[in-house]
This record gives sequence, C-alpha cells and structure tokens, in this order.
Amino acid sequence: MNLKEEMKAMSQQVDAALAQWLPDSDVFPAVIHDAMRYSVFAGGKKLRPVLVLAACHAVGGVQEEVLPAAAALEMIHTYSLIHDDLPAMDDDDLRRGRPTNHKVYGEAVAVLAGDALLTRAFGVLAEAGMASARRDPARAALYLQVAQEVAEASGTLGMIGGQVVDMESEDKQIDMEIMEYIHRHKTGALIRVSLRVGALLGGGSAEQLAALTTYGEHLGLAFQITDDLLDIQGDEAKLGKPVGSDEKNQKSTYPSLLGIDGARQAAEQAMADALAALESFDEGAQVLRELARYLLVREN
Repeated sequence: MNLKEEMKAMSQQVDAALAQWLPDSDVFPAVIHDAMRYSVFAGGKKLRPVLVLAACHAVGGVQEEVLPAAAALEMIHTYSLIHDDLPAMDDDDLRRGRPTNHKVYGEAVAVLAGDALLTRAFGVLAEAGMASARRDPARAALYLQVAQEVAEASGTLGMIGGQVVDMESEDKQIDMEIMEYIHRHKTGALIRVSLRVGALLGGGSAEQLAALTTYGEHLGLAFQITDDLLDIQGDEAKLGKPVGSDEKNQKSTYPSLLGIDGARQAAEQAMADALAALESFDEGAQVLRELARYLLVREN
C-alpha cells in the first residue's frame, strides 16, 4: 500500500465535500466566507477526516456516506488552528507555509471565521443526519450520538479544556500527569472522536468501536509526541511554520520532560500500542496501521 497516495485520494474526497458544504467565497458577506475557505483549503494532511474515512472502511462501511461528518471534523480542526494562531494564544505568523488567518484578514475576522467554522460543522452534521434519517429513521439517533460525542471532544471536556490547561501551564514546571491531560484533550480528543464517528456511521460493532477508540488514544499520543519533537528538530520549510514555538511560549513538552531519546521511545511505544489495538481487524484497517507507523517518521 502507498499511504501517501491513499491519503491524497481521501483528502481530495474531503476537499470536494468541504467545497460543497461551505458557502462560496462570493456569498455576502464575502470576507467571512473567503476567510473560512482560506484556512480550510490551505493544505495540510487532513488527518482527522482521513481517520473518519479509514475507520469507516475498517468496519466495512461506505466511505461516501461519512464524508459530511469527515468535512465537519476538518472544519472544527481548522477553527481551532485559526484561534491557536491568534496573538492572544500562540501568536504565530505562518500556518502550512502561508500567513495565518489573522495576518490576512485581521484579528476580528479571524475570530469570527473560527466561530463560523465551528458553527457550520454542527450544521453539516444536522443536515446530513436529517437526510440520512429520511432514508432510515433509525439513523437519526446515531447522528444525535455523533453530534454529542463531537461536541464533548471539542469542548471544555476535550480540546478546549486541554488548551486551557496548556495555557495555564506556560512558564511552569508541570508533571507527566498534567502533560498527559493536556495532550489527551487538546490533541487526542479530536483524533479519538474522528475514529469513533467513522466507526459509528460505518456500522461498526461495539467491539470494533472499542478497539478503534483504544487505537485513537494511542495514535493521538504518538502524534503529539512527534509534534513536540518536530518543534525542536523539524525543518521549517517542510513544516510550513516556525520551529521553536514551544520554547518561545515556555511550554513543557514530552522532550523537555523525558529528553529527546525518552520522547522517541514513548512515541514508539504509543505506536506499538496503537497497532496492537487493531489486531482483530483484517486488511480493511491497513490505512490505519500504516498511519501509525508513518507518525514516527513524518516531517510535517
């Protein structure tokens, strides 16, 4: 399997869905819709929607049916990046090799663009749920569960909660328990729920859902550790953003607590645990297996 080609194909599917579900740039008021699209279509791996599609495939579902949910997860992730880059947060000038949203549109529009993407994401889930329920009324409850899980993963018990603890931990020495809380919520929650959404809407069994949840927990940890390492050792041209932002913002990271070698070992263990969670799956989960291995060698 060529993972890059598989991810490229799925990313193109997601882009087509996003183009359908987002207002066109010329829809009044044009500036906000242009700002939303500027960040959504700025490139990137589209890891979270890819995980939705890959989890759906792993449980034998139809990927086209989960594309709206995959698009919604990418909207939520993109909103979080727009807000993370703001001067009040990480104060970054570059994202994916281009000026950050607030550098192009100003801080006020950037805040509203993030708000609009988050709002639109739940609109997409609702619209897709209603359309699906017209064909099969039983799926209405399934989409309600998906919306609830996505809301929790995105909110104060998930991504936002992790971001708050991350900000409160700047300029402080924190222990591993707090470090793990930050990253299991700030980064891991959206990764984990992406897999659960794909499995739920793909018709996965309770056992498959549990296994993919465990996979997601370990994958999220491996992703964050490698992200911390890239912030120290990465190539700025390949990353598309400045390196050293964690040090600039005086954040504790896995390398700062465990050392570079210790962080690498922790990432390798997380990858091994993620792969172990997929033992009961057949070749339909191969993209997920290759993704776990890829995280250890990624350069962006």
